[in-house]
Amino acid sequence: MAVAIAPGFIEGPIPHVRLFTEKILVSGNRTESGRDEELSLPALSLSFDYGGTVIAASDERERFFVSQGSGVVSVERDFDRESAARAELERFGALELGCLEGYEESFGSPANYLVAVDGDVHTYCEFSARAVPELRARGFTVEVAPDYPYRVQELDPPWYVDVAPLEDRPDWFSCELGVELEGERVNLLEALLNLLDSVPDDESLSRLERRSLKFFAVPIDDHRYVRVPRELLWDFFEVLRELYSVRRADAGTICRYQGAAIEALADAIEQNDEPLRRYGVRLKAASASAPLPCDVKAVLGEAGLKATLRSYQEQGVSWLQQLRAAGMGGVLADDMGLGKTLQTIAHLCIEHARPDVDKPSLVVVPTSLIQNWKRELARFAPHLSVAIWHGNARHDAGNDLERADIVVTSYSLLVRERERWAEREYHYIILDEAQAIKNPRAAAREAAREIQADHRLCLSGTPVENHLGDLWSLFDFLMPGLLGSSAAFQAGYRNPIEQEKNEVQLQALRRTVTPFILRRTKDEVATDLPPKTLLVRPVTLSGDQRKLYESIRVAAHADVRRIVRTKGMAGSTIAILDALMKLRQVCCDPRLVRVSSASRVVESAKLEFFFQLLTTQLAERRRVLVFSQFTSMLGLIAEGLDDRGVKHLTLTGGTQDRQAKVDAFQSGEADVFLISLKAGGTGLNLTSADTVIHYDPWWNPAAQAQATDRAHRIGQTRPVFVHQLIVAGSVEERMLELQRHKQELASNLVGSGAQRGTFSESDLSDLFAPLDT
Repeated sequence: MAVAIAPGFIEGPIPHVRLFTEKILVSGNRTESGRDEELSLPALSLSFDYGGTVIAASDERERFFVSQGSGVVSVERDFDRESAARAELERFGALELGCLEGYEESFGSPANYLVAVDGDVHTYCEFSARAVPELRARGFTVEVAPDYPYRVQELDPPWYVDVAPLEDRPDWFSCELGVELEGERVNLLEALLNLLDSVPDDESLSRLERRSLKFFAVPIDDHRYVRVPRELLWDFFEVLRELYSVRRADAGTICRYQGAAIEALADAIEQNDEPLRRYGVRLKAASASAPLPCDVKAVLGEAGLKATLRSYQEQGVSWLQQLRAAGMGGVLADDMGLGKTLQTIAHLCIEHARPDVDKPSLVVVPTSLIQNWKRELARFAPHLSVAIWHGNARHDAGNDLERADIVVTSYSLLVRERERWAEREYHYIILDEAQAIKNPRAAAREAAREIQADHRLCLSGTPVENHLGDLWSLFDFLMPGLLGSSAAFQAGYRNPIEQEKNEVQLQALRRTVTPFILRRTKDEVATDLPPKTLLVRPVTLSGDQRKLYESIRVAAHADVRRIVRTKGMAGSTIAILDALMKLRQVCCDPRLVRVSSASRVVESAKLEFFFQLLTTQLAERRRVLVFSQFTSMLGLIAEGLDDRGVKHLTLTGGTQDRQAKVDAFQSGEADVFLISLKAGGTGLNLTSADTVIHYDPWWNPAAQAQATDRAHRIGQTRPVFVHQLIVAGSVEERMLELQRHKQELASNLVGSGAQRGTFSESDLSDLFAPLDT
């Protein structure tokens, strides 16, 4: 006869949880055959142990029978304690399967709960890592199936980062990032990169950040994971984006220029390993604040520099010395007029005073700057022997190259005489106005890369002149491999940043390059410079000139749309620029346009306004620089000045003796200097002028800024006024607006600059819009 006994008579109930995967039918998801989809999901079975008798949580009996001595007794279920155990389990996020609509376990399945609905590996692993030990601590027995795929190391193993030189690849190192388990190292770099690949943009990363998870799971093997705390994972992501955004296929290696990233990894995991950190590059991003090991003034005095440097220039020399000591290249990208040439000469004085330097340094410059470098070297470093390799006389100066400390040549001769330069070794190769190698297919870039030199340096006030590809070209010369191949850079950085506005990739690129770029603006460091006032002066077209503009605009826009339909935007750039140039020429003066209808137009609104403005400026005893992209426009202005009896000088790309023209203007022979934009963008010091007139805008405002800085630079004592003439509502005004948006990228990246990039269809519609009524 059965006898009912109290639950407390038998020990229990002890809750027992088994963690396993189960095939679950999901009625909301249909396969191609029309059947419910069957998913393998992490599940739980919950049961209760009453003194050795196990009762499934799904068992609805209120009592059960157990053998007791020679008889059988009835045991009453303790539903209060069972309910408390269920509540404890559900507190960790487990979902009772019977309450989930659309989820059905297979026949005979022991599953009572799912770990999560619509979860992922991180959710499942968090349950394993958090719930399993805490349930055990609360008196549960927990069993994990041997093949359960979401097991997590219960104890957090220590992380390590390891770097070692590669014997077959100079300047390259193997790189490991992982954990130490039971005395063995497990490299998790590839697994971390795979996780990074799953969040390819800032939007998906933001979604991941908003997850309530405290850690994320990285696989150790097929069934084990290690947990990575959220903050540590973000640190890893930041550095790995910098290391492998353009070298994903080359994971596990780094080049020596990326040592700063290795230091960042070591800092993230608090690994104080001096043998590791010797590979780190201890450069601070573009601050140049770290002083030389000894007094700068004393070092420069001993090195023979005949100049007194400003404090920011001393910092620049210090930065150049740090780069050289670390074996790194760099870009000195100071604003125009802050003395990049002088800082470089000071650096060369220090270098060639070192007893271990026995090779010359090669300085490559635009042809127009040859004489400027010759003059500046003679002025500031007369003790250095200098060989100018330029012009026909160079053939008689071959021996000078062997004896010189400094060799100065032009980009054109670098290309024409590639074999001569490639067969010699140099201490430094320095590229002035280094944007000359911005085109990856340019012969100058290839010739410069062939030069054998211990150190490399670029000087450029506009390291990003048109688009991010310019920056890649500079760094491919300076430190090949840092930014990957051109194609990888375009896929990893250019497209995401320029087209998708990807802020995460922008910051990754910024962290990669800023230690090697020093950029200071006049506003930051030359606070004693007089103010510069920018004035946009709109001009309105009327009469026949307005009709001419509109007729050309309508026809050009139709032609461009037709070409774009045939060739696409990328293949239509030349046609687009040609059409826009005709509109710009109409704005400047109808006589520039080679169409028959233009010859009948006698009005030139902008030219009339220009002479009114110039008359006012000259009456106020101002000295004026006039810039235009069109040399033919300068010719028309010169005719007008002759008619008015105004003495003037002209400088274009065809001018033979640039310096004679500059000296004549500086000495006061004329108060108006007409300069083509490209000829006057570099290498001129025109501080005797206090007024700049840009007759027409150019696509790249950085080019105009360089021209303006011919007057607004160190040595200027008077306020400078800059007048930008534009035709209101025309392509000129729309160009300025377009560039305000386009230049933001370069400013964010290196602190200043501009970029043109490519046209979009919306850009075209705006540029070819009718004149405002």
